[in-house]
Amino acid sequence: MKKILIVDDEQDIVESLKFVLEASDYICYCAYNGEDGLRLAKEIVPDLMILDVMMPKINGYKISRLLKFDNKYKDIPILMVTARTQMEDKLIGEETGVDEYITKPFELDDIVRIVDSYLKKD
Repeated sequence: MKKILIVDDEQDIVESLKFVLEASDYICYCAYNGEDGLRLAKEIVPDLMILDVMMPKINGYKISRLLKFDNKYKDIPILMVTARTQMEDKLIGEETGVDEYITKPFELDDIVRIVDSYLKKD
C-alpha cells in the first residue's frame, strides 16, 4: 500500500483528507506543523506528500525545497494545498519543486483523483 504524508496545521482538513484517502486504500501519516512534517517525511519516505503552505515552525515551501533538493527524496510528488491563490504564490510553489498546486477550499474528490493520478500509475 502507498504511503501518504499529510502536513497541515488545520486539523479538520487533515482528518478529512485522511478519511477519504484511507477509504481509497492509502496509508496516511499526519503532521500538524512543518517541523514534524519534515521529520516524518525523512523517517517514513512517503510515496506522496500533501503540504499546506502557511504552517508553524517551517512553511510548506521550505519543506518542499529541502526535500526536492535532496536526491533521496526528490522524486516524492508534492501536492501543495493552500488558501493563497495569488499567481506569485503558485510561482514560488513551482520554484520549490511542488508538483501540484491546489487552492482551498478544494473538493476532496479532486484530491483523491490527483493522488490517484500520481500513485496508481504502476
